[in-house]
Amino acid sequence: MSFAGRTILASSIAKTFNEEIIAKVKTLVASNPTHRKPLLVGFLANEDPAAESYAKWTQTTCESYGIDYELRRVANKDYLEESIFDANRDDAVDGIMIYFPVFGNAQDQYLQQVVAKEKDVEGLNHVYYQNMYHNVRYLDPATKLQKSILPCTPLAIIKILEYLKVYNTLLPQGNRLYGKTAVVLNRSEIVGRPLAALMANDGATVYSVDINNIQKFTRGQGLKFSKHQVQDLGDNTSELLKEICQDADVIITGVPVANYKFPTEYIKEGAVCINFSFHKNFNDDVKGKASLYVPSTGKVTISMLLRNMLRLIDNTNAAKGITSSSSVEGKVAAMDISKQA
Repeated sequence: MSFAGRTILASSIAKTFNEEIIAKVKTLVASNPTHRKPLLVGFLANEDPAAESYAKWTQTTCESYGIDYELRRVANKDYLEESIFDANRDDAVDGIMIYFPVFGNAQDQYLQQVVAKEKDVEGLNHVYYQNMYHNVRYLDPATKLQKSILPCTPLAIIKILEYLKVYNTLLPQGNRLYGKTAVVLNRSEIVGRPLAALMANDGATVYSVDINNIQKFTRGQGLKFSKHQVQDLGDNTSELLKEICQDADVIITGVPVANYKFPTEYIKEGAVCINFSFHKNFNDDVKGKASLYVPSTGKVTISMLLRNMLRLIDNTNAAKGITSSSSVEGKVAAMDISKQA
């Protein structure tokens, strides 16, 4: 008897966030004396087709949500840093993002830190990264008024897993991936490693795979929100990859190579498969093994980016001492977009 799983499009998942974002933007505009819309600025200093496509998606989504978007192209990469500083100082700019890669080396990591923490919609600032890896969910743990920002694509994949009911909502927050095993093929500092840490912090056993080796991410012992731990399992061989995939409930791919295809025979019957690479990492026959297959995540990533920007505005209001009753968060508290991530 043949099996046919379901293909779930990112556009369908992103729709679940439309109402909350649109309502929150309307509240922001109505509460602003000048009725100014939130402004997101994107910096593009490369000719990467994936970045160009991402920029177009961002603009289209912003416009549909009532958010102003401005793409600033920087022909000379050496001037990008000063352009970011200008946006940091501009009170009219609520969020800033950079389309990577720019230099394609460690200098890109420096540029991530140039963006002001208060405007970093991508969640790449070192403060946010430190909080994420140590499972600290608030900038102000005592009052819990300012939520720490999470990187967009890892957050998008978490939200996709929630949408697909991989997260067990009967369990308390921080434990909702308990008993789940996942394999993540990508260990970049932008997506793969943060994603493995986030899933491990929520209780999953995560095998993080890159071209060199395979690491096992698990949550540490003790308190519910304890920091994850990492174990090196050795070189990435086809035998080891096949072995760790045998019991994997979730397989997530992000291999940035056009001709890479994940071996369909490694997929456990009924597993959930998600691809966040610009390239198609699964063969079409994945639908005969996976119960649920998400071929791309881009549109959910953009929704998370805009959601992050609205949270940054809330954080700024909280830092200024605006009470919850008068802040955007208070006015739309019924939507509670900050339940978990």
